[in-house]
Amino acid sequence: MKDFMGFTRRNLLIYFKDKLAILFSLLTSIIVFVLYLLFLKGTFADALTGTMRGLENIIAAKDIDMFVNGILLTGILGSAMITIPYTCLQTIIKDREAGVDNDICATPLKRWKIILSYFTASSLSSFIMTSAILTVGLTVLSFMGDLHISFASVLAAYGLMLLGSLSSTALFMIILLFFRSSASSTAFFGIISAASGFVIGAYIPLSQFSEGVQSVCNLFPASHITSLIRTVVLSGIVEKIDSSIGGLDNGLFVSSVKDTFNFNARFFGSGISNAVSVLYVGLFAVVCIAAIMIVYSKTYKRR
Repeated sequence: MKDFMGFTRRNLLIYFKDKLAILFSLLTSIIVFVLYLLFLKGTFADALTGTMRGLENIIAAKDIDMFVNGILLTGILGSAMITIPYTCLQTIIKDREAGVDNDICATPLKRWKIILSYFTASSLSSFIMTSAILTVGLTVLSFMGDLHISFASVLAAYGLMLLGSLSSTALFMIILLFFRSSASSTAFFGIISAASGFVIGAYIPLSQFSEGVQSVCNLFPASHITSLIRTVVLSGIVEKIDSSIGGLDNGLFVSSVKDTFNFNARFFGSGISNAVSVLYVGLFAVVCIAAIMIVYSKTYKRR
């Protein structure tokens, strides 16, 4: 087990010692934050205001503001869960280009340990970074107002960070095993970075897209994780708003908010429960890990 731990530590250090890699892995999250400051906050606030007609004098403005800020946090987390694992996994390509993979395969370290080391290092990197973002985000929001989030919900949010990190790493590992150069993997990263904000609904709520587009977006585990994070982080403030209304709308406002901001993933026009989303992401990760073992044995030959 020492050899596995040592190789995992080596892969972790490669990522965390490269400050530029860390910056690029957070680039999409930074873009989401900047766009939020420029105009996304107004877009989301308008979408929320459109569902509360006639209730403006009942719902507190500070609660609306906290809800929109929470949407920002979940968007940042969702995008980071895509870009961080991908950036860390590029170590595989760099090792292949430098011929390090030949040296690694020549060692007594078994192939499943080699690939598991890459996977573990990337998953840990993603979990550490996204957990740090979550911690900072919740701390900042606590100074801005009351998010009405329970301790159990906070723990659940960290659990989702781990599940999301594992599933995203498993998916991107399959993809990266087919790249032969850093140039091609970096070009693909540009596409991933540009598309990720739309796929998880960080720029525009997925409810604004057609049912077909929503279904395609929800094929990716990160979209499910983002929806789950929204549910966990924002349920408290949504319940607070609902209690402020006092049943005057028979729960229509809360229902509209959850539909508009995709608190539940949707497939072909039908919403699925959070439990099903968790099961889907878990099975997705298991299938991808199994595929990784097969692909690795085909692409890495001992010399």
